[in-house]
Amino acid sequence: MSARPVSLQARLMAAVIGFVSLILVVVAVITSATLGTTLEQRLQEQLSGYSAVTKRWVMSAEPAAALMGETLTAERVLTGQRVPAGLLLAVQPRDDVASGVIVTADGGRRLSDGALFELTEALNAGSTSAVTVAGGSYLVTISQTPDGTVVVTGLSRAEIQHTLGTLFTVIALATLGGLLLLALTTALTISMGLRPLHAVAATATRVAGQPLDRGEVSITERVPDYEADPRTEVGRVGVALNTLLDHVDTSLAARQRNEERMRRFVADASHELRTPLASIRGYSELSLRALRQGGPGDAAASDTLESTTTALERIQAQSLRMTRLVEDLLLLARLDEGQELRSGTVDLTQVAVEALMDAQPTAPGHTWDLAVPEHPVTVAGDAGRLHQVLANLLANARTHTPAGTTITLSLEEAGADAVLHVHDDGPGIDPGVRDELFSRFARGDVSRARQTGGTGLGLAIAKAIVDGHGGTIEVDSEPGDTTFTVRLPLAPEKDAGGETGTSAATGETGAETQ
Repeated sequence: MSARPVSLQARLMAAVIGFVSLILVVVAVITSATLGTTLEQRLQEQLSGYSAVTKRWVMSAEPAAALMGETLTAERVLTGQRVPAGLLLAVQPRDDVASGVIVTADGGRRLSDGALFELTEALNAGSTSAVTVAGGSYLVTISQTPDGTVVVTGLSRAEIQHTLGTLFTVIALATLGGLLLLALTTALTISMGLRPLHAVAATATRVAGQPLDRGEVSITERVPDYEADPRTEVGRVGVALNTLLDHVDTSLAARQRNEERMRRFVADASHELRTPLASIRGYSELSLRALRQGGPGDAAASDTLESTTTALERIQAQSLRMTRLVEDLLLLARLDEGQELRSGTVDLTQVAVEALMDAQPTAPGHTWDLAVPEHPVTVAGDAGRLHQVLANLLANARTHTPAGTTITLSLEEAGADAVLHVHDDGPGIDPGVRDELFSRFARGDVSRARQTGGTGLGLAIAKAIVDGHGGTIEVDSEPGDTTFTVRLPLAPEKDAGGETGTSAATGETGAETQ
């Protein structure tokens, strides 16, 4: 599982709080060290004073102990003296044993031999040292009387440790409270500072959700003026986005105007072509009528009449095909305007057979294969337009492949769809034009071995018709294997009762024609 991305606001807050925390820790350490040093110096001064006092007490007790023949001990020295709690005193007369005592609030506690040894070891490094004895920390110093008695005086460091502990607690609580307050303040400040960026992101998201690939498009979303202040760095981002959206809106409007001009051009060209086509059709009908009304003649005249009649019939047929081509141009314009096709029940099996039969005579050098199911495959749609889709796809395969190419038209049912395949084993489609193959006026002549170019409308017309039927058309091509696939939704069962004719092949067809 990927980690959730951290927001810019959280990163800024973490950076600020971390930096301030470092500063507070450094200040706390310096403050504690300075205060600890100051307290140690005060304790050292107090110890110096008490060391002089205890030395006088020992000097006063030495004559009495010598007179009475008793051993000088720490308890004897402190007898009758006003001694503060926490005072440590150890004495060792010359050529005698050492003794020590710690004064507490409820009396005194004698030092063991081990504690006396620890004092001796600590004072070997210097005249003043910190030592832990009897479960407490003491600052001790050593002195000696004129009679040779060693006097060790110490003061408890418990008050210093308590003060430093309290200081650390106060600093920790103050730091924690300050960090919480800082986090709240920082969050509010950063949130207000980044609010224009949130407005920029929201505007960009709304624009990204608009359909900009078709039709008349106008981008009205903009970053609010109060969030696009050019005097701030963040505000300038909003200004830049608004400028970009203005430019894109202008470009989209220009694109829409170009498309409208193109549609007008197609419509105007179609209307202009109708006039000469109507003339051709009229003259051909007039010539046919005149020839049919003429009297019988010799055999040559009869042959001439027959050939002329055939030629004029072809002229009429071609004029009708040209008329249908013009109608196709108008169909594109009508589909762009959202006009619907005529709808009925269409037997695609019959349409496929007739389309292939129409295409075979146009390219005798190609091999034509047909594969359709035994039963009718019916869809709801316009039979003439669906025939035109197959005619365009077969013509595209014929004109863009060399002689000897095998072109296969197949039909099958896949789930709720009828699927038509137009396959050829020609040289394939150039990948550079594949994405724009169904665009209007697109040409694939560069890579598909065609000698003359067409109008570039055949595949665009096929796609428009298929889209109008709620279907899809796509292409998959590589050298030696090109397939156009058309998917159309099947007609409901109640409409599949054979309303259309069944003039198509009644079995699985695999005809081949060279």
